[in-house]
Amino acid sequence: MKASQILRLIQINHVLAKHRLDEVIKAIHLLRPLRYLSFLSPNRWRKQTDLPRGERLRLALQDLGPIFVKFGQVLSTRRDLLPGDIADSLAKLQDKVAPFPAEQARALIEQAYDEPLDTIFAQIEHQPLASASIAQVHAATLIDGDEVVIKLVRPGIEPLIKRDIDLLYTLASFAERYWSEGKRLRPREIVAELEKNLFDELDMLREASSASQLQRNFEGTTLLYVPKVYWNLTKPSLLVQERIYGAPISDIAGLKAKQVNLARLAEIGVEIFFTQVFKHSFFHADMHPGNIMVDIEDPDNPRYIAVDFGIMGTLSPDDQRYLAENFLAFFNHDYRRVAELHIQSGWVPANTRLDEFEAAIRSVCEPIFARPLKDISFGQLLLRLFQTARRFNMEVQPQLVLLQKTLLNIEGLGRDLYPELDLWQSAKPILENWMKEKLGWKAAMKTLQQEAPHWAETLPQMPRMLHDLSQQAQQGKLHMNLSSKDLHQLQKEIRQASYRTAAATSGAAFLIGAAVIKGLDGYAPTMLGSLPLLSWIFGIWGGVLLYFSLTNRS
Repeated sequence: MKASQILRLIQINHVLAKHRLDEVIKAIHLLRPLRYLSFLSPNRWRKQTDLPRGERLRLALQDLGPIFVKFGQVLSTRRDLLPGDIADSLAKLQDKVAPFPAEQARALIEQAYDEPLDTIFAQIEHQPLASASIAQVHAATLIDGDEVVIKLVRPGIEPLIKRDIDLLYTLASFAERYWSEGKRLRPREIVAELEKNLFDELDMLREASSASQLQRNFEGTTLLYVPKVYWNLTKPSLLVQERIYGAPISDIAGLKAKQVNLARLAEIGVEIFFTQVFKHSFFHADMHPGNIMVDIEDPDNPRYIAVDFGIMGTLSPDDQRYLAENFLAFFNHDYRRVAELHIQSGWVPANTRLDEFEAAIRSVCEPIFARPLKDISFGQLLLRLFQTARRFNMEVQPQLVLLQKTLLNIEGLGRDLYPELDLWQSAKPILENWMKEKLGWKAAMKTLQQEAPHWAETLPQMPRMLHDLSQQAQQGKLHMNLSSKDLHQLQKEIRQASYRTAAATSGAAFLIGAAVIKGLDGYAPTMLGSLPLLSWIFGIWGGVLLYFSLTNRS
């Protein structure tokens, strides 16, 4: 471990001690050797803070930087795992991180443009609308009167992220080396995924393109609205978007006062998520309550408004199909199919006993069906699935980490909006329609249409290609390229075959010898039973050699 990383651990210990989070220090094994240093801190001898534990934890995460803030944002949606007071405090991390000075924000905006600000903006509000872990948002008005928001990357944030990412890589390496579950959970790959997402959030041009893509995907629908991007004003460290107005989705009391149909709102949220994942293969992966508002112009048919497109997820066609088939198998209680899919995908070893794996999955998942969401503990479900994963050596899939996080956020929103929502029944029709589109005759026709231009170009060349191939074969010029791995396997099989042939030949020779010795006169100086001893030796040895020649042993 580098000296800078040790210093960072000491700093983490100091921040936790500053906020009197002694129980957290004791729980983190790597910090236990450092906990005595906290007694040297002046904060230890100050008057005991009157702040509740949730507020102290929130302030500590805020002091520790953006990675810890992101961690707190995910935790804030897990009210089934956290006490209510802690969840309420961590929810403030979503849009109430301490802002950097407005003068500094204006200076950053001026640096981004080559012309005076008063030629672009009629007004830039001094007070920020929101201040998050990576960026800060200010409202503004353009010269033509359009209301916009300006999103600025926090100054000096990149070195801080690199520092903590390096520390996480070190901790992940220790986990892989010394923790029995480390290699299976692949923590280094998970840290790499986190690193990619954090640095993606620093690129405002990337976020603008993600917003434009999401807007096109939902164009013509009433499910989700995405604010317009002003491309001519957007820079690598600065994003300008249309300003939108809506009710915060976390303001349940306000939504009820406006007589918003919360049941419909919860169902739309599920539909948006599964549409993004399975229809578009492009989904908003930071859907905590601070990034979602609601258009309540029509209370019976509310509309979601999304903001903050720094973290977006994608799935490959194989991942899509695998997930869809798994979800449908879950919905249909076909746990054998779930087990088969896990084995076929290579997520569990090929030698896993299918019947045992099926029984384990059934014991975990059966209790979640035919029950309202409020009665389901997904925290306990995740815990039992993790125990099942350890039992069958199931590997964590880093490419699905974002999807797992988004599912957790969806569950948190569903619990808050409409506790009676049946998440599974709302999602099942969407998945069934997706499977029909992908696997039905319409999908086949669509594939034929897509491939037709390629076939039209390739088919006229096929006769000449076949003729050239046959000519090469007749002239002995057709060669096969084998990789070193293939050659090694071929050599191994030839060697084993030669061993078996030699063993079979030798065994047969010894058996014949035994029979010849017995057949000469049937008597020898040393007899065992009615056979000469040499016949016994030759016969037994010949039988052993024949046995090994008929098995796969070398």
